[in-house]
Amino acid sequence: MADALLTLDALRYDAGDRTLIRDVSLRIEAGRRTLILGPNGAGKSVLMRLMHGLIEPSAGRILWNGGSGRPAQAMVFQRPIMLRRSVLENVIYALDLAGVPSAARRARALDVLERVGLTALADRPARVLSGGEQQRAALARAWALRPRVLFLDEPTASLDPGAAAEVERLIRVIADEGCSIVMVTHHLGQARRLADDVVFVDAGRITEHTPVAEFFASPRSAEAGNYLRGELSWT
Repeated sequence: MADALLTLDALRYDAGDRTLIRDVSLRIEAGRRTLILGPNGAGKSVLMRLMHGLIEPSAGRILWNGGSGRPAQAMVFQRPIMLRRSVLENVIYALDLAGVPSAARRARALDVLERVGLTALADRPARVLSGGEQQRAALARAWALRPRVLFLDEPTASLDPGAAAEVERLIRVIADEGCSIVMVTHHLGQARRLADDVVFVDAGRITEHTPVAEFFASPRSAEAGNYLRGELSWT
């Protein structure tokens, strides 16, 4: 376990009388782009929220770096949550909450906005941006925190193809800088383009965790095979 970035050990999550995550064990290595696939209602987003610490497991353990401590991390959701502030102030506010010294916040925020192509919109109210621009602003806000792990919950699900392609490009750039990516998607083509590894979730259980090429060429579990056969026309 010591060499794994993230280890889930017999994880379970109950919501009322329903068990949404069942006996999940998983190891994620540092520096990988791990994409979580599965049918609607399988528990993908719940699993990601458990990893990020937004909710607590009902049973089991979550270990970071073999138990030595949680690395810096950030999360971007399907629908960006923009404050009633300018694009720049949204990023600066996140840096403030993270304890970044005030003298460094503005320069760091402007740097990431330039990298996501939003410098010209820095002073515009964030909530009036298009969906694609808001998602890039959300990525900038997360990127500015310099996370070691970035969680992404279907970040392109509501975007047109051009905006989705730009978000994918930025995800690659962030990953290439050494940030580990854990991402939920429903889009098989996107998984092929972005993933190093695929985690397949069905009915709250992980049925396989394999390199992306192996997953698409020869899925190990019947559940994943059925999913690929049924969903392939949507890629």
